[in-house]
Amino acid sequence: MSFRLTVLGSASAMPVSDRNPSAQMLQVYGRLFLLDCGEGAQQQMRRAHLSIVKLSALFISHIHGDHIFGVFPLLSTMGMLGRKAPLDIYAPAAFANHIRFFLAWHGEGLGFELVHHPLEMTDCEELFRTKNVRVSAFPLDHKIEAFGFRFDELYGARKAADPLFRPSSYAYCSDTRPFPALSQYIKGVRVLYHEATYPVEMQDKAQERYHSTTADAARAALEAGAEKLLVGHYSSRIRDFEGYLAECRAIFPETSAVGDMDIYEF
Repeated sequence: MSFRLTVLGSASAMPVSDRNPSAQMLQVYGRLFLLDCGEGAQQQMRRAHLSIVKLSALFISHIHGDHIFGVFPLLSTMGMLGRKAPLDIYAPAAFANHIRFFLAWHGEGLGFELVHHPLEMTDCEELFRTKNVRVSAFPLDHKIEAFGFRFDELYGARKAADPLFRPSSYAYCSDTRPFPALSQYIKGVRVLYHEATYPVEMQDKAQERYHSTTADAARAALEAGAEKLLVGHYSSRIRDFEGYLAECRAIFPETSAVGDMDIYEF
């Protein structure tokens, strides 16, 4: 499989005993891409036997605590493990303040450079590409500036000629309300992760807090023509996960509710 996704955290902001805050590791042909870095992310990486020092890039969707409170300890551990290669960090422009704070107070002897690539796009834009993958970012609709990420497999003529070959692609949509342009940003993606913080009965709260419901996430997958939908970022108030998942599947049957340490290969 060309893409391998490990869910490190599937909860939202309120701490719960059996789930960590948002973090996912996407492995693409040996490269390690960390998507958000909630509290405890490095411990989850250890449990999943994912290398901390070999992380290729860090992607931060937005600067809310449940998505970034694991960054500082992760960077410190990288330094203690002797990392030398620069670390690319794709994050909103304001994340520069967090980097400056970390370097001022905890950066002595870090041993590697932090390269911040500020996200300021108003449309879906390519961030970079390697031999095997094109990585893009796009704006979301949240209380503060927020971005989603898309990873599309690149391939040569040899694979293109194979009628059985289907390129992999993955889109990560963290905290957001539904908005019309999203379906275009993620059009044709094979696997979509979309936050679904609330069940349908809490639609008013979702709108007020710039989040999505189960139905919102399922409609996004349907409109994008995705093959599979993964949902997470659960409110701590959710108790009936069977009913929660049923709400998604009523609109988009190929839905899975993620759990910490779940692995998906595609």
